[in-house]
Amino acid sequence: MSGRQGYIEMNRLDQTFGRLKAQGEKALITYIMAGDPSLQDTEHLVLELERAGADIIELGVPFSDPIADGPVIQQAAERGLQSGTSLRKILDSVRRLRATTQIPIVLMAYYNNIHAFGETVFCAKAVEAGVDGLIVPDMPPDEAGPLRGPADAAGLHLIFLLAPTSTSSRRAYVAKESGGFVYYVSLTGITGAKLNDMAGVRDNVAKIKKQTKTPVAVGFGVATPEDAASVAQVADGVIVGSAIVRRVGEHGQDGRLVQEVGNFVRSLKVAMQPT
Repeated sequence: MSGRQGYIEMNRLDQTFGRLKAQGEKALITYIMAGDPSLQDTEHLVLELERAGADIIELGVPFSDPIADGPVIQQAAERGLQSGTSLRKILDSVRRLRATTQIPIVLMAYYNNIHAFGETVFCAKAVEAGVDGLIVPDMPPDEAGPLRGPADAAGLHLIFLLAPTSTSSRRAYVAKESGGFVYYVSLTGITGAKLNDMAGVRDNVAKIKKQTKTPVAVGFGVATPEDAASVAQVADGVIVGSAIVRRVGEHGQDGRLVQEVGNFVRSLKVAMQPT
């Protein structure tokens, strides 16, 4: 039995999507940059995100040259690096969080960080700490060989991205390779742009769902409760990043950080409830 088959029922991502589907709900997937403004704040935020209704947490790993990220997340990465955040320290934070929460946690990391850590050691230590999935924006599935074996052996889902420009054959391939969920990027460009083409999102998500039973989550451009409600009507998950990270940047030093972020995430989850 392969690693992926052996662990698939244990993975918190699979359990969460299964539970939400049974309840007729969609997953709210919230992204924050680890270490922004500090790792202690990140741990407080993760617990507040869960209280506010988030179903899955994405933790960004700060990197000096993030190709897919817009200015809001680039600035958050700079703040994370300035606070001394590293991949090893993020795993320590996840380990501490697992004493109080079982919410699924996905790391979004550029390959350079993982390669420097060592793929096999990283995958094993990530799962040991309590990480459930991994998104590597600069590693498409056809180049993921160095990670695939160690991830499968450890029981770590590799989550891959699909773009609006992806061909039918590409959609089929990425959907087959992606574990946990398929990450559909709702627009071409960088994070933080506006979501303007809901008809296109609806059509492309429908095409992906015809090719896989793996849940499909939509990210990039989801900035308001109205956006979240629209996406929740067509996808299995709604990913919100820049709009949350912007609030972290605004309130990171004023004592209202956890409250402001929690209130915003609560409004997203309320908007996503089935009517």
